[in-house]
Amino acid sequence: MGRPETTPRPGQAGELHRRLARWRPAYRPLILAYLVIMASDFWFAGPIAGMLGWPLTVMWTWPIFTTLTGIIGIRRTRKALRTSAARWSGQGLTTSDSFLIVVVPTIGRHDTYPALERSVLSFTTFLPRCFPRLRIDIVIDEGCEATGRIAQLAAGSALIRLVTVPAGYRTANGTRFKARATHYSHELRIHEHENQDDAWVLHMDDDTGVGPDTALAVARFIEEQAQAGRDAKHLAQGILTYPREYAVNWLTWLADSARPAEDVGRFSAWTGSGTPRAGVHGELLLVRASIEATIGWDFGPRSIVEDAQFALIFSARYEGRSGWFGGRCYGASPASLRDFFRQRERWSWGLAGLVFNPSLQLRNRLLLGYSVMSWVVGPIQNVGVVMLIGVLIADPNTSPVTLLVIPLWALNMAYVIWMYWEGLRVNAEVSADGRRKWWESLAVILLIPIFGLMESIPGLRGFLKFARHAENKFLVIAKPS
Repeated sequence: MGRPETTPRPGQAGELHRRLARWRPAYRPLILAYLVIMASDFWFAGPIAGMLGWPLTVMWTWPIFTTLTGIIGIRRTRKALRTSAARWSGQGLTTSDSFLIVVVPTIGRHDTYPALERSVLSFTTFLPRCFPRLRIDIVIDEGCEATGRIAQLAAGSALIRLVTVPAGYRTANGTRFKARATHYSHELRIHEHENQDDAWVLHMDDDTGVGPDTALAVARFIEEQAQAGRDAKHLAQGILTYPREYAVNWLTWLADSARPAEDVGRFSAWTGSGTPRAGVHGELLLVRASIEATIGWDFGPRSIVEDAQFALIFSARYEGRSGWFGGRCYGASPASLRDFFRQRERWSWGLAGLVFNPSLQLRNRLLLGYSVMSWVVGPIQNVGVVMLIGVLIADPNTSPVTLLVIPLWALNMAYVIWMYWEGLRVNAEVSADGRRKWWESLAVILLIPIFGLMESIPGLRGFLKFARHAENKFLVIAKPS
């Protein structure tokens, strides 16, 4: 069995530590973009709005709450990275008392196995340095395609346990797909009396690995909670990054620049403030085992975004008890444009279902509804689409009904530019050569209108599938190795 690379910088962990220790999200790209865009908007805006005046005034102003939340997140992230002891000062840190259980559900196909092997080997390489009490649970369905290869992988380390979900297993609420497997492993931990306060569950996707920085950040967070007493947190998340060498498709890799930027912006603002109302990722999700036992993953047969649903239930029950840490995990962007669309479509489909789920707290659903609406109307917010509509109706005037909204328009667009610029910087810094190529910086800005359509078209399709009550599907894309 070949051993794939287990870290974005094989054999050069020290340099990776130094590089990441210096990083903090920068304000400069945001400020510069804002000044340029606002000056341009005031220059080209006319005194009288055209036929598009009112629609654009509403649509291009609509995302301002998300933008402001993201900016708050930038500030919070900078402060956390500046003050947290997780920043490379304790290489020898170990959590002698806490038990870390890494849970990795996988569909177990041959085309997903190479990424699973890479990720699992990263767990066995880096996590034992900080966690003497460690177990890695690979969760598969009985009879899955790559059972033999996965069993061989599990046999290679005493730290790994293979958990097989019986074909006849049914949850009380009829949950399917990944959540069914996750709930089975959850019930198994309860049966084995591992739902204790000093046990933590680290949820990881089967294509997402860790590095030395991840282990240190997770360990420091857990140690801080052991010392926090009644103010201890029960859930935390860090940053999802995409090393260049894991990418198969350069377009989807550049498009995924937005995701680490969202983690240090909007997700940092919500999760870091104590209540993850914006949701969480299914990877690098750290949850206290005793708290997870009170929620579980049995959300019913229509659940296809179980991570977001878990976060909303947690927000209602444990307000103020989540945290954010500066560790990173290392994943791979979709291997094709088709897979990119299918991934985003599933997310939109599932999130729309949560918006209309009456079992969830109303104020959390209202916030989620605001975000989903921004996503669904994305195709007609796109600058290129707006220009085309203007040509078709013979009225290319895009001036707002009042010039007072132009500073808000400029801030929204500047934040989008910041997301792709800063996200590319993050992904490049965790890659092998540690820097952006000259053409990547240019391409990621010029392609923002294309990225907008890549995100918004499947978002709209997913919402329409929900509205039509289409049969839920949990499509698992191929995982680049």
